[in-house]
Amino acid sequence: MTHSHDHQHDHGHPHDDGHDHSHPGGPWFRFRHAVSDLTGAHSHDTADQVDEALEADARGRRALWISLAALAATAILQAVVVVFTGSIALLGDTLHNVADAATAIPLLIAFWLAKRPANDRYTYGYGRAEDLAGLFVVAMITLSSVLAGWEAISRLLNPRDVSHLWAVAAAGVIGFAGNELVARYRIRVGRQIGSAALVADGLHARTDGFTSLAVVVGAAGVAAGLPWADPVIGLLIAIAILGVLRSAVKQVGARLMDAVDPELVARARSVILDTKGVLGVRSVRLRWIGHTLHAEADVTIADDIFVETAHDTAHRTEQRLTTQIPRLTTALIHVSPLRAHEPAN
Repeated sequence: MTHSHDHQHDHGHPHDDGHDHSHPGGPWFRFRHAVSDLTGAHSHDTADQVDEALEADARGRRALWISLAALAATAILQAVVVVFTGSIALLGDTLHNVADAATAIPLLIAFWLAKRPANDRYTYGYGRAEDLAGLFVVAMITLSSVLAGWEAISRLLNPRDVSHLWAVAAAGVIGFAGNELVARYRIRVGRQIGSAALVADGLHARTDGFTSLAVVVGAAGVAAGLPWADPVIGLLIAIAILGVLRSAVKQVGARLMDAVDPELVARARSVILDTKGVLGVRSVRLRWIGHTLHAEADVTIADDIFVETAHDTAHRTEQRLTTQIPRLTTALIHVSPLRAHEPAN
């Protein structure tokens, strides 16, 4: 009996693997989880893994709140020094830090929207809000580059004295330390949960950190009797921001174009081929929606099996994909009989 069958099983959580997925709560757990994120000591074993989608949302929001607070404190400290010293390089770095902190707001909104269930209008849910928030990150990086460049050129044309150089240098060191900690945290969590927008925001913060060190170099130049060093360093900061803009556009643009790692596709194909009852794979498609993966596959089966067997094969394929491919939450499996002239994979 030949059979053609579409099978889709949409999961709010991964398939039951027989383990207890209960999750402790309370302030102490959230504090311990945040500390483990910052140190990189946190890991998920199969035996104690919680619902991946909900956990990814929680970790993403936690990373954004913590990094927002850290960058806000860093920017405030630098702004105070700018007022007393008049350093244009430090002003450019401070503006960039403010913009970097502000990018957490649309990302937080996007993570909140992603929790809403799918409906007849948004049949895939609201995960794409996260990818759209990545465009805001790109816009803020662009704006900070323009502002820093404008202020640097203005100061070159209208020089002003820079005082308290030791304070400028200290603020630059503070900016580097704060941004590098935030960058590592955002990038680590972003990669762990599959959020391109959060990774791009982390890259933004990392560039802020290195440009903060450039502020220290500018202060040293002024101290050595080179008054033009401060605005020149400010201009270099504006140019450096363009570099991170390129990286952010690459990250966010690839996600909006449904780009995935080819190795991930190869792994999914291997998982499907290793499934009992599957004879071949005609196509495999993966796409990111926010920080969750979705798959579609067209597989071939024997042409003499019953409907129930075809259904079981499709279900088995879907289950193996959602349990063996990280962050894959849904899979649509189409099964078709193997044609006489079609070789099995």
